[in-house]
Amino acid sequence: MPLRDHFRRPNGRPPNWDQVHGFWPGELIRHLNRTLPAGYRAAPLIHIAGRELDIAALENEDTTGGGAGGTTTRPQLAPAPSLATDTDPPDVDEYSLRVYEATTGERLVASVEFVSPRNKDRPESRRMFVAKCAGLLNQGVCVSVVDVVTDRRFNLYTDLLDFLGHADPLMAGPPVPHIYAVTLRKREEFPRWRLETWAHQLAVGQPLPTLPVWLTDTLPLDLELEATYVETCETLRLPE
Repeated sequence: MPLRDHFRRPNGRPPNWDQVHGFWPGELIRHLNRTLPAGYRAAPLIHIAGRELDIAALENEDTTGGGAGGTTTRPQLAPAPSLATDTDPPDVDEYSLRVYEATTGERLVASVEFVSPRNKDRPESRRMFVAKCAGLLNQGVCVSVVDVVTDRRFNLYTDLLDFLGHADPLMAGPPVPHIYAVTLRKREEFPRWRLETWAHQLAVGQPLPTLPVWLTDTLPLDLELEATYVETCETLRLPE
């Protein structure tokens, strides 16, 4: 099934990208968990917007200024900040799945990130996405990025490479492709580290590629974008 434009649909139809982004990672998880070796599992990354509270800490907090027979200590005064200004909340859209090596305490080995419109709409959002991916790579996590957002002409993969001090001739343009799929990994080749990428330009009306997902330096697994995209569209009964 060729890739559709889920953001600018014909005949004034409303976008349905959120349905695809919400369901596609689940199809990939189901496919991966059928093919992952023993000791590995794939799971969604659940993002809860807003502030998370430590309920246990709140329940144990003494709000009376000291229990019976206790002593009251004088509170410490925090120093004034050198900068205090209004800023946007750190919440960003996260449509992703994670692959864990479960036999050593749920060690994260791979992450598949689906780019959303909000990841691309503002410079600070793009920087946050790039910083997250760079942080995962520096922890030895294989990172795949799937970007089918057709209505925002930015390329977060090239931004990520620029952040890391590299460039990919495949994405040189002009124009720079704004929909793409790529896998990146860092691995040690003593005494240096090597960055490797498997990048594909995408196009509406064309089939999707298969990406490698590296569980170890020598153990790849296929990320079947085309098959799972077809399953997503058929399950959701999305019209052509």
